[in-house]
Amino acid sequence: MKGISVGLLGLGTVGSGVVRIIDNHQDTLMHQVGCPIMVKKVLVQDLSKVRDIKIDSSLLTTSAAEIISDPEIDVVIEVMGGVESTKGYVLEAIRNKKHIVTANKDLMALYGSELLTAASENGCDLFYEASVAGGIPILRGLVDGLASDRITKLMGIVNGTTNFILTKMDQEGLAYEKVLKMAQDLGFAEANPAADVEGLDAARKMAILSTLGFSMKIDLEDVKVQGITGITEEDLHYAKQLGYKMKLLGTAQHDGEKVEVSVQPTLLPETHPLASVHNEYNAVYVYGEAVGETMFYGPGAGSLPTATAIVSDLVGVVKNMRLGVNGRTAITPQFGKNLKGPEEMYSKYFLRLHVKDEIGVLAEITSIFSENGVSFEKILQLPVRKKESSEIVIVTHKASLKNYEDILQMLEELSAVNEIKSSYKVEGSAGA
Repeated sequence: MKGISVGLLGLGTVGSGVVRIIDNHQDTLMHQVGCPIMVKKVLVQDLSKVRDIKIDSSLLTTSAAEIISDPEIDVVIEVMGGVESTKGYVLEAIRNKKHIVTANKDLMALYGSELLTAASENGCDLFYEASVAGGIPILRGLVDGLASDRITKLMGIVNGTTNFILTKMDQEGLAYEKVLKMAQDLGFAEANPAADVEGLDAARKMAILSTLGFSMKIDLEDVKVQGITGITEEDLHYAKQLGYKMKLLGTAQHDGEKVEVSVQPTLLPETHPLASVHNEYNAVYVYGEAVGETMFYGPGAGSLPTATAIVSDLVGVVKNMRLGVNGRTAITPQFGKNLKGPEEMYSKYFLRLHVKDEIGVLAEITSIFSENGVSFEKILQLPVRKKESSEIVIVTHKASLKNYEDILQMLEELSAVNEIKSSYKVEGSAGA
């Protein structure tokens, strides 16, 4: 078999990692696929830029058409980011019968279905393992490793930036703003960190994961999202006191024929495997009817971990080329979209209130919960510095989201409640 020619759209952190791995692992790649793999052309913005990777300047171009329209290029690897213009490049490359490997979660979350259909129609592969959780082979694990099982739940830490921030806040007792600055200085957080800290990055990944895991097309707008910007040191202190750790958790659950998908700060028991995932690491916990519980863990980002996933996809494309089965691996969702309503979503909740320090206040609050059929698993009542004020911390038993939202509305209107300080989802029971 002749050598495989690759075109790269982008030569940033991840693109540079891809070039390094293809150059340095050529003997391994030859053994895997039986022929050399060569980078033929790389799209860059600036030809004169000084780079931290040695690459022949004749391989560089500022014209995407040189890659997309080159009949000798077999596979296009997209690592440039962006959505609309990138989608145009990818579609044009597919129409030119080029296989695609991408790390672009935004692109796949928004247009994955359209692009996969186009790839299938043109006999092309479109692989995107690197779009979720960097170096962790979670997509391949779902599609291949657990292909015979029925996935009932996916639960994961899929954003390294927010996990780093929450780890430092918890371990060092630092305020959110201070840790965010630290994350930016270390390069874990962008100058504008909104996509990470508001939960949007994780939501895109959960849309991709749940679409694959449940064989149901889940769109970004189907994911209920809450970020970490409102989390305080006090929240983490009380969580710890009650035996929990706070994580920004992506959760996708399949019950009967209906699903729910969310990304929100969640209290996990300290003994749960996900509670020990620290700093920029990612992990995805998968529940299957047959396999039970299994966890995928590893670096969620970075040049070489992400590039490893991309080159693994590239190997998959080349193996399919040798077998003559390109374009047949994309499986359209088996089920139509069927989302749960608020009355069908059940969880436990953590609630922190500042209330007037008066006789009968706790009884009023208890009455509101009772009226809505929700009971307490744990409750703490503590004085606060402000005179005539006390703090109540509650962990509920399981309640529907509908009932819980009704409770919050009633508490807002209760004159004895000065402020609802925080409210978070709780997963599992802590021993404290």
